Amino acid sequence: MTDDKDVLRDVWSGRIPTCFTLYQDELTEREAEPYYLLLPRVSYLTLVTDKVKKHFQKVMRTEDISEIWFEFEDIPLKWHYPIGLLFDLHASNTSLPWSITVHFKNFPSKDLLHCQSKDVIEAHFMSSVKEADTLKHKSQVINEMQKKDHKQLWMGLQNDKFDQFWAINRKLMEYSPEEGGFRYIPFRIYQVSVL
Repeated sequence: MTDDKDVLRDVWSGRIPTCFTLYQDELTEREAEPYYLLLPRVSYLTLVTDKVKKHFQKVMRTEDISEIWFEFEDIPLKWHYPIGLLFDLHASNTSLPWSITVHFKNFPSKDLLHCQSKDVIEAHFMSSVKEADTLKHKSQVINEMQKKDHKQLWMGLQNDKFDQFWAINRKLMEYSPEEGGFRYIPFRIYQVSVL
């Protein structure tokens, strides 16, 4: 896997041009300009929430702001899915930039989990890494890592730092020659709910 560093870097560098617009029924003191970002496919929406919130808070009264959430074409976007996955599931057939609607009211609790802080998304991410390592290496790699390694892995993802992330992730992607490969190859299948 480490021989494919150029391919890994290209995958890491994948970006989705995105236009965030405030939901039309949100109360504002003046018109809210759209906010444009290039979103990393391998990241999570919750990691850009602060930037989006800061942009739209400029035109809103504090009392009109509660928990932020996002939707695309009336579909609430799950914060615990990577951005690239959300785009592929819901918007891959649309023109760019990807148009995401921002809400500060009426959180859809029946459709979305609450995410109170970045600690929650970090815990979710690390849980997924641990699940994968259990299948691949019987949890040996993740258990041998120190807390600082876990933090470096997360900070690399959070700060979009390829080298910082892959310095640790490399350990999770390697196997010894006597093993002849991974025990199992972990993967998840995501599908759009059809009602």
